[in-house]
Amino acid sequence: MPAARLTLTLQFPAAKAHPDHKALLTRARVTRWVKAALFADGALTLRFVDADEGRLLNRTYRGKDYATNVLTFAYSESPDEPVTGDIVVCCPVIEREAAEQGKLLEAHYAHMIVHGTLHAQGYDHEDEDEAREMEAIETEVLGALGYAAPYLER
Repeated sequence: MPAARLTLTLQFPAAKAHPDHKALLTRARVTRWVKAALFADGALTLRFVDADEGRLLNRTYRGKDYATNVLTFAYSESPDEPVTGDIVVCCPVIEREAAEQGKLLEAHYAHMIVHGTLHAQGYDHEDEDEAREMEAIETEVLGALGYAAPYLER
């Protein structure tokens, strides 16, 4: 089976505040992470934002007044369509969580981008069964990319 075709747009409005993050998030690296979790052709935009934009988007679209690690806006209406969506990643939240969880920043970015890519394809974690399925896929994809399982207890 041929690999999924991907059109990927990267946006870095938070680059001034987090230039080291932008240097870490090369097109080649991010493309590798997305393609590893993409099971169909797709067109995705990844936007790396600061806490203010992350908070505004989370409040506007989810009614939650805080910046979260990743927000996914999935636009495909059927499984027969290419995967389309916007994935918003909040740089300061990713950095804080990586430190709190004792993870390398790169590994946490890989996890959250894989997580967002799965959401763009309709995966969710609203109930226990969905969460187990999504976590198993994330663990498998991240393992294939050379990263540790993201949900192991420390």
